[in-house]
Amino acid sequence: MKNIGLTQGKITVPESTTLEEFLKLPYIDESPAWEYINKETIQKPMEGGKHSLLQKRLVAMIDGLGTNYEAFPELRCTCGNHSVVPDVVVISTNQLPLDESGEIISSGINFAPAWVIEIISPAQSQTKVTGNILHCLRNGSQLGWLIDPSERSILVYQPNSLPDLLVGKDILPVLEDLNFTLSVEEIFACLQRKN
Repeated sequence: MKNIGLTQGKITVPESTTLEEFLKLPYIDESPAWEYINKETIQKPMEGGKHSLLQKRLVAMIDGLGTNYEAFPELRCTCGNHSVVPDVVVISTNQLPLDESGEIISSGINFAPAWVIEIISPAQSQTKVTGNILHCLRNGSQLGWLIDPSERSILVYQPNSLPDLLVGKDILPVLEDLNFTLSVEEIFACLQRKN
């Protein structure tokens, strides 16, 4: 066992565990969330203001389209022996896992989302975050964005093609069902204070 220091004390994290054992741990969804990648338990870093603002505005933008998709911040996605918590996931409303009362279940989803969006922060490994996007694509996601606020660029991942590095006025691909045009510039304009 290894001890991880947190502000509320220490949490004991098993050095090796199965996905099933990981999902039973009581603290994995506390902020910041824990992920299970390559048989390791890893805590996401605490994010800052730019990250949070981009995440908030992206969810509002996508949900504001009034389509058959919904965007969720920090929703646990468990598939292919990984359990990750992307910054934003977009899933079809007919795939929402509901309980018997018709409410979304609290444990996240057990499939790859249609669209996964990660926002890189200085405390994160770009390789790890890219790996999470690629894992989702291998397990059924149709689209992945890796947003880099410091570089003002977005790497776009799609199945069966090389990634695209988009900047400035470049138009970003979105899910085919969405009637939505957005440039990289417009994404980063979200960081400006609204008057």
